[in-house]
Amino acid sequence: MNTLVVINPTVKPEYNKSLDTILIGSDEINALVLDSGSSTTRAGFAGEDAPKSLVPSFYGVIQDASSTTTPDDYLFGENAVHNPRAHLEIRNPFGADSVVENWDAATRLWEYAITSRLTGIRATHPSKNGLNVGNGGEEVDVAMEGMEEVEKPMAENPLLMTEPGWNPTKAREKTMEVAMEDWGVPAFWMGKTGVLAAFASGKPTALVVDIGANTTSVTPLFDGLPLRKGYAGILHSPLAGNFLSNQLRLQFAQSNPPAPLVPHFMVKSKSPVDANSPASASYVSFATPPSDSFRRLEEERVLLSFKESVVQVWQGPGRLSSRQHPNSERTNEDEAATRPGRPFEMPDGWNSMWGVERYKVVEGLFDHRAALTDDENPAPDPKHTLPTLIFNSLSQIDVDLRAQLLQTVILTGGGSLVEKMTDRLHSELSTMFPNPRVRVYGASGSGPGAVADRRYAAWVGGSVLGSLGSFHQMWISKKEYDEHGPGILEKRCK
Repeated sequence: MNTLVVINPTVKPEYNKSLDTILIGSDEINALVLDSGSSTTRAGFAGEDAPKSLVPSFYGVIQDASSTTTPDDYLFGENAVHNPRAHLEIRNPFGADSVVENWDAATRLWEYAITSRLTGIRATHPSKNGLNVGNGGEEVDVAMEGMEEVEKPMAENPLLMTEPGWNPTKAREKTMEVAMEDWGVPAFWMGKTGVLAAFASGKPTALVVDIGANTTSVTPLFDGLPLRKGYAGILHSPLAGNFLSNQLRLQFAQSNPPAPLVPHFMVKSKSPVDANSPASASYVSFATPPSDSFRRLEEERVLLSFKESVVQVWQGPGRLSSRQHPNSERTNEDEAATRPGRPFEMPDGWNSMWGVERYKVVEGLFDHRAALTDDENPAPDPKHTLPTLIFNSLSQIDVDLRAQLLQTVILTGGGSLVEKMTDRLHSELSTMFPNPRVRVYGASGSGPGAVADRRYAAWVGGSVLGSLGSFHQMWISKKEYDEHGPGILEKRCK
């Protein structure tokens, strides 16, 4: 029988250092927590307040016309993917819906995230360590029986992994097979990101709105479990952090003068220039120019900096294009235009002051008609906007529960860190649902702790859950896996 661990919704979980370890049989072992998104992968030990290992989910492949690529050639980590090497292609193991598409790459990414900072790297198999060579340089046969465990660096650590709420059954089971068979973990558990984000906030009954890189998701929860059979209430949309980056690219291209998006690796030196004047910079020359995929990844770093320092959400009431009063011609956009602008300097020195434009970047997330478009980027589907996504999710559940969920809306994910996002979501929901009281919870303040609470909420929830003494009975042991196979996951991790 499954046991649901419920945290008192009135108490924010605190990290009890006496529960930093869990009990598996008679051994006291630290549990690992792995939260992999399409932008970054986070790993650490249960009971800690932040992940120790943060690595890009992108990986590199050196590929030219004369080479073939195998999984052994994949390059992981900040230094590998941000180094402008010739023929370096940047790829991602996740699809547009944040579900794994390349399992070889995903498996190696996850293993790198854990072993590079937490448990130590995988040992070289004895048959390939260079010691089994005869006097003439030829390889000799050696007995390898009992050596299989040498290649399993996680054999001492139970593993808790996160997953999107729409993760298909085959992908879930494949993940468990990798953990149990390839890594040799003694116990395993999977939790949905929305559920774990709620545990991080100490609110097991909530409506979790997660704005990630590839997807925005809405997860309705009651007592720590997703509502509706088959998780019909869990909806997701492609309008997320990458959508905002694409809106910025369109805005830069359509502005007058166009804003040049030049990544840092291309700039050798620069001199100060006046606002909107051409850059005065010298650029790095490459014998073989970096690939388009590498440049795009480096451009994303500039766009992220712009989103964090300049972009702002019109907080409401009303949308940016709405009139301030029914009998007035003055719109919220007119009001936004009177506010002081924010400066931003590109890596090559080009700079400008951004006024009302900074509010338009995020409007498409709430109103499909406000999205910036061109021939290759049409307006988004209205059903994918955040207010419609939430409305459709709540429509899937019992009407008696909707008011309770609207009183506990948890906003999380790296894409939610845009300034005033919490205020705007509160305004939108209050307009859509005028009768129940709406409360939107996002980490207050702008310090590192507040950013971590939102950006790593699912990981923090897994850390809290995995460190509870009452959670040890929830683990799926290696023995249970051997007896029932990966199908046990559907019964034990709902």
